[in-house]
Amino acid sequence: MARAQGARAQMALAFETTYGTPPLGGYTRMPFASTSLGSEQPLQASELLGYGRDPLAPLKDAVTADGDVSVPIDAAAFGFWLKAAFGAPVTTGVGPYTHEFRSGNWVLPSFAIETGMPEVPRYAMYAGCMVDALSWQMARSGLLTASASIVAQGETIGTSSSAGTLAALDLVRFGHFNGAITRNAVPIGNIVSADINYANNLDRIETIRADGKIDGADPSIAALTGSVAVRFADQTLVNQAINGEACELEFSYNLSTGESLSLTAHAVYLPRPRIEIAGPQGVQATFDWQAATDAVAGRMCTVTLVNDVEAY
Repeated sequence: MARAQGARAQMALAFETTYGTPPLGGYTRMPFASTSLGSEQPLQASELLGYGRDPLAPLKDAVTADGDVSVPIDAAAFGFWLKAAFGAPVTTGVGPYTHEFRSGNWVLPSFAIETGMPEVPRYAMYAGCMVDALSWQMARSGLLTASASIVAQGETIGTSSSAGTLAALDLVRFGHFNGAITRNAVPIGNIVSADINYANNLDRIETIRADGKIDGADPSIAALTGSVAVRFADQTLVNQAINGEACELEFSYNLSTGESLSLTAHAVYLPRPRIEIAGPQGVQATFDWQAATDAVAGRMCTVTLVNDVEAY
């Protein structure tokens, strides 16, 4: 009897034309490190009295389908997650192509994901998927991955794949070594680590249905937040926080082969941090920043991806 192993698992993704209806084809094989995406249905314990001390059988509660997917930040496949989080990009160029994803879209695309474990076999199709949040961390070393939080409409289990023949993309990963952070187009020194989190704050439409699924997930007010841990060397960021001023922060990755990825937060506000002296080591300060819409750019942030993919 075969036992499922993560090493043989696979994931396929395709964008939907109609919410909750998985496409019949056009799926792309997606690289991923782990996933908790799944459907669960808890049980409600019986509250009835008069049948002795032993309880009656429990009742099924509502079905919830959601979870997180850990994905590599690469030059090709990551564009699918950016499209799901921000909407379709504005693409220019004739190769390499420049894809510009902009925050503030009222309508976000839904997609279908199939996760497969061929040993069992078990193929789970998740329809009506939408990205609730996309986050990652910048550091000095380690593997560079992002976490995509997904809200799905429901799950369908099969013994064979419904995705058909999968399109494959070249995996060209960015690494922490390729990262850089600038403030108002000037490189920032003494940055130890940085966190970036973009949230669509999806509002689940939990209507009464016979199948227990949700009717949809509408994007609410978006949020772009994060933190930067800085070795305390000057007063630049502290003065900005005290004065309540905004700055532009850009988090970017560049490869020698020409591929690049950058997230530009056009108007970032910093809180006034506590400066602690914890011992003889260097002094660090952490700024939990928040981004807001910028009057000049007309939006909160822009993500630019340069690669050889013609369209998403």
